[in-house]
Amino acid sequence: MPTALGRWACISPNVPRESLPDLPFYLAQVPEPRDPRGRVYPLDALLAAAACAVLADACSLVAIGEWITDAPSGDLRRVGFPIDPLTGLVIVPHCTTLRRILERIDGDALHGALSRYPQQRQRVGEPISPQEPRHPGVQ
Repeated sequence: MPTALGRWACISPNVPRESLPDLPFYLAQVPEPRDPRGRVYPLDALLAAAACAVLADACSLVAIGEWITDAPSGDLRRVGFPIDPLTGLVIVPHCTTLRRILERIDGDALHGALSRYPQQRQRVGEPISPQEPRHPGVQ
């Protein structure tokens, strides 16, 4: 995880943080597949949390769901998860909810959003460090 996050955070100190695009901005461009009635979790919050889980080596939907459940509530609030008005706790989705939503997402739109994020950071800041191969001998 530090390698992936470090690569995305590799920017020039001359570039102010405010001028960099945030990942949720790009994830908000992914079309919403759900009916507006009954939505509890914002789509961009679910996608941002799932992306963080994958960067933390979550390899399955169950692992992504567990990562979201175990994430600090302050971080979940920052990405946009709702707060229960009675308890004041962050409401996290059940693994089945996450699976259903991710199954219905337009994969091409999600890929485009996730691809534009580092490209824009590269244009605003310094070049992103080259990706290290995950497996020896694979380029």
